[in-house]
Amino acid sequence: MRRTAHRRTAAGLIALFALLAPSAIPASASAPPRDVIVLDGANSAEGIAEGRGTAFYAGELMTGDIFRGDIRDGKAGRFIDVSTFDPNPRMAVGLKYDERTNLLFVAGGGTGKAFVYDAETGKDAGAVDLAPGFINDVTVTKDGAWFTNSKRPELYFVPVSRSGKLGKVETRTLNDPTIALSDPASQFGLNGIASASGGKVLIVAHTFNEAVYTVDPETGDTAKIDTPALPYVDGILVKGRTLWAVQNQQDKIARIRLSGDLSSGKLKEEITSKNFDVPTTLARFGDTLAAVNAKFNKMPPPTQYEVVLVPARSHDHDGSHNQDED
Repeated sequence: MRRTAHRRTAAGLIALFALLAPSAIPASASAPPRDVIVLDGANSAEGIAEGRGTAFYAGELMTGDIFRGDIRDGKAGRFIDVSTFDPNPRMAVGLKYDERTNLLFVAGGGTGKAFVYDAETGKDAGAVDLAPGFINDVTVTKDGAWFTNSKRPELYFVPVSRSGKLGKVETRTLNDPTIALSDPASQFGLNGIASASGGKVLIVAHTFNEAVYTVDPETGDTAKIDTPALPYVDGILVKGRTLWAVQNQQDKIARIRLSGDLSSGKLKEEITSKNFDVPTTLARFGDTLAAVNAKFNKMPPPTQYEVVLVPARSHDHDGSHNQDED
């Protein structure tokens, strides 16, 4: 009963993603290669976050369930079944693990909420009302968690104490007028989010504008980063001066070297894989990226979802392996 209602809640979202897809491709039943980790039993997927060591967490979009896996052994299974403790519909879009508090933060999509779980036990650690719209992604700083809303030009900050206590939500309106959507019902705006410069700066992706922006978390001051256009930009990841941006319908990840002041970025390479099938978000494990396939272009809906492992960079494209991360 609960899962049926949840699928209805997300039906409009899935329909929108299907419209954005370039074509409909039948699902494949072939065995996964070694660089593919199947989310065993998943009926949908969207978000992924690195945990401790080589562990990762991935979300089942339409139910809000959380999978836990390990890139080392290549296995992943259902870790949190939210229907066991919440009769109300949940969703799981972007995820982020906070090692400081051992909490997993989950963007709740169309529920307008943020969900928080104990990353060790899987116990529910809180549900926070943010705003109507579509809560898409989350990043963690030393003081708390920041969430994007794909329908509003706003970010939401949930303070988190060292003991893991959640504080009162703060809303930060972004002051660049181009961030606002002319037709929020049919357009996706703010999407992926990452922290830079030790949390002093946030970087957000804007799907409709095909761009990334810096945001001052204190004031909401927003500035577009001068990069090549990024069609279908989705989840992002930042390490030092390197930004990785997933371009979901184009089945690729752009690796961009940012300038020291974060005002511009140069495209260094486009990372692709024959196993990509509308990847949406990514996590990094040293020299390896793990991207989750959302498969929004599959009709009928597939019965298998997976995480794809790819190199974080090609040495052939950049001889200085570590300079981008200084």
